[in-house]
Amino acid sequence: MKKTFMPQFENIDQLFDHQLKGLQWTIEHAYNGSSFYKKHFDEAGVTPGTVKSLDDLSRLPFTTGNDLKEGYPLPLLSVPEKDVVRIHASSGTTGKRKVLSYTQKDLDDWFDMFARCYEMAGLTKEDRVQIAVGYGVWTAGMGFQLGCERLGAMAIPVGPGNIDMQCQFLVDLQSTVFCCTASMALLMAEEVNSRGIKDQINLKKIILGSERCSSAMRTKIKELMGLEDMFDITGMTELYGPGTGLDCPEHEGIHYWADKYILEILNPDTLEPVEDGEIGEMVVTTLCKEAAPLVRYRTRDLTRKISNLCSCGNILPMHDKIMGRSDDMIILRGVNIYPGQIDEVLSSIAEVGSEYQLHLESKGDGKDYMTIKTEAQQGFDVNNTSEIKNKIKKTVKAKIMVSCDAQICAYGELPRFAGKAQRIFDNRT
Repeated sequence: MKKTFMPQFENIDQLFDHQLKGLQWTIEHAYNGSSFYKKHFDEAGVTPGTVKSLDDLSRLPFTTGNDLKEGYPLPLLSVPEKDVVRIHASSGTTGKRKVLSYTQKDLDDWFDMFARCYEMAGLTKEDRVQIAVGYGVWTAGMGFQLGCERLGAMAIPVGPGNIDMQCQFLVDLQSTVFCCTASMALLMAEEVNSRGIKDQINLKKIILGSERCSSAMRTKIKELMGLEDMFDITGMTELYGPGTGLDCPEHEGIHYWADKYILEILNPDTLEPVEDGEIGEMVVTTLCKEAAPLVRYRTRDLTRKISNLCSCGNILPMHDKIMGRSDDMIILRGVNIYPGQIDEVLSSIAEVGSEYQLHLESKGDGKDYMTIKTEAQQGFDVNNTSEIKNKIKKTVKAKIMVSCDAQICAYGELPRFAGKAQRIFDNRT
């Protein structure tokens, strides 16, 4: 029988039973193993016996990124230090790094989850997976590589950038899968096209992570590379790393691994559940994480929960693509704007390319103004842009309820990035 990394639940009730047992284990494990969690729970009046049903999740206190920073260097640690076999860390761009500890079981669970992502994307042991994400204390490189090896496919760990080597390996090693950020994927697609090597490579699929990817960008990458399919992978350092969810070939939403963690979508201001289909903040609680379990951890990532089951037949639930972060939300003239909403607007306009920038500034009248600077589609005459500008302004006004200006650039004029692209330039005083 072929090995599968997918959980084998016959129905949703079995999944819920599994989640309840995992939640009860996590609360007892964290309470007894972590001085932070014991104090945290005691202050909230929570004990290991508090959770008797999944509804009791709402009685548990929240954990935040500040808790991880304040607990540096080994926050949330719930096992003896001798049981920690690895650490990974965030970039630390906003102060102290968020360091997460792993037991051997944590690593095994993570790599199984990642292999599940590859399996859902249709990869087999015959695939050659070129990995163009960062290595080091960051989770990306190790996750993509060791998940690939867990599946049994060939890993080609090039890392980010180094375009000449990337192109050489695509040709010489006949890589079938490429793993990278969306910005890196666009950069590579344009390089493959400009170097005239599209007919020399054997690339079938790209797996994207770490940043949003608009429909327009996906279309352009797929067209330039001649791909069969593209997939969005999710994850964060705090929650093992990348590999905690993936959209299947039906692309109806991101399947998340609900046998490993519980996902809540809450209003970031009230911390109450949002209505189905509304944007909210992802809050996660792990079910089997040993070294640094998460209990109602506020990720700051924004998405929507998808209530219906996927037509692929998998009963694992789905959420929408990540719209941005609650702390990246733009407030313009009293209107909350999420970066993902700009992606959706621009992707709905055929003449608009995949690259854009958002410029915010204040003027002498005391008001804030937004200009969307975007590329036109390849071959579009940028000397006649009044119609496309009007489309952008009208669509933004209709869908986001705020006024903006638009500036159209020629295709290829905006910068390309091997890592995450910078799109928001807030110059307001």
